[in-house]
Amino acid sequence: MNKRISNLLIGSLFSAGLLSIASHTAATTTVEVYKSPTCGCCAKWVDHMRDHGFTVKTHDVGNKEIRKKSGISSSLGSCHTALVNGYAIEGHVPAPDIIRLLKEKPKAVGLAVPDMPHGTPGMEGARSDPYNVLLITEPDQERKDTKIYKRYDPHAQQAKQSQPAHVEPQQTGSVMRLK
Repeated sequence: MNKRISNLLIGSLFSAGLLSIASHTAATTTVEVYKSPTCGCCAKWVDHMRDHGFTVKTHDVGNKEIRKKSGISSSLGSCHTALVNGYAIEGHVPAPDIIRLLKEKPKAVGLAVPDMPHGTPGMEGARSDPYNVLLITEPDQERKDTKIYKRYDPHAQQAKQSQPAHVEPQQTGSVMRLK
Protein backbone atom coordinates (compact mmCIF):
# COMPACT_ATOMS: atom_id res chain seq x y z
CA MET A 1 0.00 0.00 0.00
CA ASN A 2 2.80 2.44 0.90
CA LYS A 3 4.54 1.66 -2.40
CA ARG A 4 1.33 2.45 -4.31
CA ILE A 5 0.97 5.82 -2.52
CA SER A 6 4.64 6.56 -3.11
CA ASN A 7 4.32 5.83 -6.85
CA LEU A 8 1.20 7.97 -7.05
CA LEU A 9 2.95 10.85 -5.30
CA ILE A 10 6.02 10.59 -7.57
CA GLY A 11 3.78 10.51 -10.67
CA SER A 12 1.86 13.56 -9.48
CA LEU A 13 5.06 15.50 -8.81
CA PHE A 14 6.44 14.54 -12.23
CA SER A 15 3.22 15.70 -13.96
CA ALA A 16 3.24 18.97 -12.03
CA GLY A 17 6.85 19.53 -13.07
CA LEU A 18 6.05 19.02 -16.75
CA LEU A 19 3.08 21.37 -16.51
CA SER A 20 5.31 23.94 -14.83
CA ILE A 21 7.86 23.70 -17.67
CA ALA A 22 5.12 24.22 -20.29
CA SER A 23 3.71 27.19 -18.35
CA HIS A 24 7.21 28.64 -17.96
CA THR A 25 7.77 28.36 -21.73
CA ALA A 26 4.61 30.36 -22.41
CA ALA A 27 5.20 32.89 -19.64
CA THR A 28 8.66 33.79 -20.92
CA THR A 29 7.66 33.97 -24.58
CA THR A 30 6.55 37.08 -26.42
CA VAL A 31 4.22 36.72 -29.39
CA GLU A 32 4.12 39.50 -32.01
CA VAL A 33 0.66 39.60 -33.62
CA TYR A 34 -0.09 41.41 -36.88
CA LYS A 35 -3.81 42.02 -37.35
CA SER A 36 -6.47 44.45 -38.45
CA PRO A 37 -7.33 47.08 -35.81
CA THR A 38 -11.05 46.31 -36.21
CA CYS A 39 -11.00 42.50 -36.11
CA GLY A 40 -12.82 41.22 -33.01
CA CYS A 41 -11.88 37.56 -33.47
CA CYS A 42 -8.17 38.49 -33.61
CA ALA A 43 -8.53 40.35 -30.32
CA LYS A 44 -10.20 37.27 -28.80
CA TRP A 45 -7.31 35.07 -30.02
CA VAL A 46 -4.85 37.51 -28.39
CA ASP A 47 -6.82 37.11 -25.14
CA HIS A 48 -6.62 33.32 -25.56
CA MET A 49 -2.84 33.55 -25.88
CA ARG A 50 -2.57 35.76 -22.80
CA ASP A 51 -4.81 33.36 -20.87
CA HIS A 52 -2.20 30.67 -21.65
CA GLY A 53 0.64 32.75 -20.24
CA PHE A 54 2.06 34.38 -23.36
CA THR A 55 3.13 38.00 -23.47
CA VAL A 56 1.48 39.48 -26.58
CA LYS A 57 2.38 42.60 -28.56
CA THR A 58 -0.14 43.57 -31.20
CA HIS A 59 0.52 45.50 -34.38
CA ASP A 60 -2.71 46.83 -35.89
CA VAL A 61 -1.36 47.06 -39.44
CA GLY A 62 -2.91 44.02 -41.14
CA ASN A 63 -1.03 40.83 -41.88
CA LYS A 64 -0.57 40.43 -45.64
CA GLU A 65 2.99 41.80 -45.69
CA ILE A 66 4.22 39.88 -42.64
CA ARG A 67 2.55 36.69 -43.91
CA LYS A 68 4.46 36.97 -47.18
CA LYS A 69 7.76 37.87 -45.42
CA SER A 70 7.33 34.90 -43.10
CA GLY A 71 7.03 32.43 -45.97
CA ILE A 72 3.35 31.60 -45.55
CA SER A 73 1.47 31.12 -48.82
CA SER A 74 -1.87 32.79 -49.39
CA SER A 75 -3.51 29.32 -49.53
CA LEU A 76 -2.81 29.09 -45.77
CA GLY A 77 -4.01 32.62 -45.04
CA SER A 78 -6.19 33.77 -42.20
CA CYS A 79 -7.00 37.06 -40.48
CA HIS A 80 -3.82 37.43 -38.38
CA THR A 81 -0.20 36.32 -38.37
CA ALA A 82 1.96 35.93 -35.28
CA LEU A 83 5.69 35.52 -34.83
CA VAL A 84 7.09 33.59 -31.87
CA ASN A 85 10.65 32.32 -31.31
CA GLY A 86 11.43 32.16 -35.03
CA TYR A 87 8.14 30.53 -36.03
CA ALA A 88 5.18 32.02 -37.90
CA ILE A 89 1.68 31.27 -36.63
CA GLU A 90 -1.12 31.88 -39.11
CA GLY A 91 -4.68 32.17 -37.90
CA HIS A 92 -6.55 30.76 -34.92
CA VAL A 93 -4.01 28.17 -33.76
CA PRO A 94 -4.75 26.93 -30.20
CA ALA A 95 -2.13 27.95 -27.62
CA PRO A 96 -1.41 24.34 -26.51
CA ASP A 97 -0.30 23.55 -30.08
CA ILE A 98 2.04 26.56 -30.05
CA ILE A 99 3.44 25.48 -26.68
CA ARG A 100 4.04 22.00 -28.14
CA LEU A 101 5.76 23.52 -31.20
CA LEU A 102 8.06 25.60 -28.99
CA LYS A 103 8.89 22.53 -26.90
CA GLU A 104 9.51 20.15 -29.83
CA LYS A 105 11.33 22.76 -31.99
CA PRO A 106 10.82 21.07 -35.37
CA LYS A 107 12.54 22.42 -38.47
CA ALA A 108 9.57 24.35 -39.83
CA VAL A 109 8.21 27.73 -40.88
CA GLY A 110 5.38 27.41 -38.36
CA LEU A 111 1.75 26.45 -37.87
CA ALA A 112 -1.45 27.50 -39.61
CA VAL A 113 -5.20 27.19 -39.24
CA PRO A 114 -6.28 28.49 -42.66
CA ASP A 115 -9.44 30.53 -43.06
CA MET A 116 -11.42 31.15 -39.87
CA PRO A 117 -13.12 27.92 -38.73
CA HIS A 118 -15.94 28.17 -36.21
CA GLY A 119 -14.92 26.79 -32.82
CA THR A 120 -11.25 27.77 -32.97
CA PRO A 121 -9.85 30.05 -30.23
CA GLY A 122 -11.28 33.48 -30.95
CA MET A 123 -14.06 32.04 -33.12
CA GLU A 124 -16.09 30.39 -30.37
CA GLY A 125 -19.85 30.36 -30.69
CA ALA A 126 -22.85 28.10 -31.08
CA ARG A 127 -21.19 26.19 -33.92
CA SER A 128 -17.90 24.25 -33.90
CA ASP A 129 -16.49 22.88 -37.14
CA PRO A 130 -13.75 20.28 -37.55
CA TYR A 131 -10.37 21.77 -38.46
CA ASN A 132 -6.70 20.89 -38.67
CA VAL A 133 -3.65 22.69 -37.37
CA LEU A 134 -1.12 22.42 -40.20
CA LEU A 135 2.68 22.24 -39.90
CA ILE A 136 4.37 24.33 -42.58
CA THR A 137 7.74 22.71 -43.27
CA GLU A 138 8.94 24.83 -46.22
CA PRO A 139 8.61 28.55 -47.08
CA ASP A 140 5.67 29.34 -49.39
CA GLN A 141 4.34 25.79 -49.06
CA GLU A 142 0.82 25.30 -50.39
CA ARG A 143 -1.95 23.97 -48.15
CA LYS A 144 -2.02 20.57 -49.89
CA ASP A 145 1.68 20.02 -49.13
CA THR A 146 1.60 20.69 -45.39
CA LYS A 147 1.44 18.07 -42.64
CA ILE A 148 -1.38 17.76 -40.12
CA TYR A 149 0.01 18.71 -36.71
CA LYS A 150 -3.25 18.24 -34.78
CA ARG A 151 -6.85 17.40 -35.71
CA TYR A 152 -9.85 18.94 -33.99
CA ASP A 153 -13.24 17.35 -34.63
CA PRO A 154 -15.95 18.17 -32.09
CA HIS A 155 -18.42 15.93 -33.95
CA ALA A 156 -16.21 12.84 -33.58
CA GLN A 157 -15.85 13.56 -29.86
CA GLN A 158 -19.64 13.84 -29.47
CA ALA A 159 -20.20 10.61 -31.43
CA LYS A 160 -17.67 8.77 -29.27
CA GLN A 161 -19.38 9.98 -26.08
CA SER A 162 -22.86 8.98 -27.27
CA GLN A 163 -21.89 5.39 -28.16
CA PRO A 164 -22.88 2.74 -25.63
CA ALA A 165 -20.13 1.05 -23.68
CA HIS A 166 -18.76 -2.14 -25.19
CA VAL A 167 -20.84 -5.06 -23.96
CA GLU A 168 -19.29 -8.52 -23.83
CA PRO A 169 -21.37 -11.23 -25.53
CA GLN A 170 -22.99 -13.65 -23.14
CA GLN A 171 -21.30 -17.01 -22.66
CA THR A 172 -23.45 -19.93 -23.77
CA GLY A 173 -21.69 -22.47 -21.63
CA SER A 174 -20.39 -24.49 -24.55
CA VAL A 175 -16.67 -24.70 -25.09
CA MET A 176 -15.03 -25.79 -28.28
CA ARG A 177 -11.72 -27.57 -27.84
CA LEU A 178 -9.26 -28.34 -30.54
CA LYS A 179 -7.19 -31.52 -30.32
